[in-house]
Amino acid sequence: MKKNIFLSILLTSLFVVSNSTAQKFPSLDKSPLDIAAFPSSYKNADKNIRITYSRPQLTKGDLKRKVYSLAKPSKVWRTGANETPEIVFYKDANFGGKKVKAGTYSLLTIPGKNEWTVILNKNLNQWGHYTYDDNADVSRIIAKTSHNKEEHLEAFSIAFTNETAENMTKMIMGWGSVRVTIPITFNPSM
Repeated sequence: MKKNIFLSILLTSLFVVSNSTAQKFPSLDKSPLDIAAFPSSYKNADKNIRITYSRPQLTKGDLKRKVYSLAKPSKVWRTGANETPEIVFYKDANFGGKKVKAGTYSLLTIPGKNEWTVILNKNLNQWGHYTYDDNADVSRIIAKTSHNKEEHLEAFSIAFTNETAENMTKMIMGWGSVRVTIPITFNPSM
């Protein structure tokens, strides 16, 4: 009898331990989260700007998708996948010709064939663009598009250029052959 009770307790303990250590972790996200920053050196903790965004893919399995079937022309787009990207300006900036105070903003866009409207919005923690409120816009700029036929980007990407001046960069959004470039300078007189 004591042997059966001991065996029962042992088996129950093993079951509890095995269940607690058998945690199922989710697989990699199909549109993984990424960060771009300027300056881009990870050794330099003194950033001017950082953006956190998700990277949708043009090819999912055997399904070939197109940029403008996902980022619909003339419609507000979350500028990536999942949550709306959040861009942090650590210093006051001139963003594409508009002055922006240091702070955190959502980044949305309205894609077009020849130009994109780039929107900084003060509402944070937005999933997609479904709760987008244009009354919370801080800035809207128009950025011309270009096409890079030599470099096709399967994953939506954002990068900052390393300009010769420390207080200047360009934010480049790219997907497929489409490129959208926004000039940025830091510490303009506000």
